[in-house]
Amino acid sequence: MSGFDETFPQPEAGPFGIVQEAGSGERVRVLIGAFEGWNDAGDAATDAVKLLAEAFGAVEDFEVSPDEYYDYQYSRPRIVRSATGESRIVWPTTRMLRASVPGTNLDLILLHGWEPSYRWSSFAAEILEHATQLEVDFVVMVGALLADVPHTRPIPITVTSETEELQQELEITGSDYDGPTGVVGVLSHLASMSGIPSLSLWAAVPHYVAQSPSPKAQLAVLRRLEDLLRITVPMDALVEDSEAWERGVDDLAEEDPEIAAYVAKLEEAKDTADLPEASGDAIAQEFERFLRRRDQG
Repeated sequence: MSGFDETFPQPEAGPFGIVQEAGSGERVRVLIGAFEGWNDAGDAATDAVKLLAEAFGAVEDFEVSPDEYYDYQYSRPRIVRSATGESRIVWPTTRMLRASVPGTNLDLILLHGWEPSYRWSSFAAEILEHATQLEVDFVVMVGALLADVPHTRPIPITVTSETEELQQELEITGSDYDGPTGVVGVLSHLASMSGIPSLSLWAAVPHYVAQSPSPKAQLAVLRRLEDLLRITVPMDALVEDSEAWERGVDDLAEEDPEIAAYVAKLEEAKDTADLPEASGDAIAQEFERFLRRRDQG
């Protein structure tokens, strides 16, 4: 694996330093996974994976057997009606979908599902066995958590890895978290232990607006994935939704002096904690996105 090119800008740099122009070398396969439930505040992580699937026309490749892993009294099946009134049952399950990013040698393996009720080790082994069959090169597990962050500032995104090579290449650290974990953490850890380089990407969702959807957090997740993979994801509608969401929360805060004061306190803490160079990094990343969109437009 080549080193991460520090030259700015670097629109041709692919997944974690691998060049990814169409027709240049072998395919690179990146698994991006998210699970509904405990790992998914505001549905930001799973909504991001769903948007990727829609944007790149992903098709289903694999599905676990729901009877093996889910307690239907906890993860209830749903009755869904079509526009013509026909109904069908949607069972809680986990699926893998495949998509190719146009103009690149990048294949996305998109993993989406409900956190299983039991037999987690067997569940993870089945997922990783199929990922190995698909010759996945990297695993990126995405989650979202509730945090004391203001809705008026950029959504914090934390990226960690247990793979030393990726830590050095992307200048990130390993996680220092110690406590209960979800299936996102389990899969990320086991992927790394099995020899597949893995990343964990978490968005911090403002806890006082935790309800779904959370378009600003979803947008932050996708922009970070764009930066990591050096791709452009069509999401103009999501940008508009994010701006409308923030305006709506502003209006609610203005109506409640206590909430307004609390948000101001969070803003002050956030602004104090952010280093001056953080703004420079954000500007550089946004300019790189602009260059990618201009080249592809």
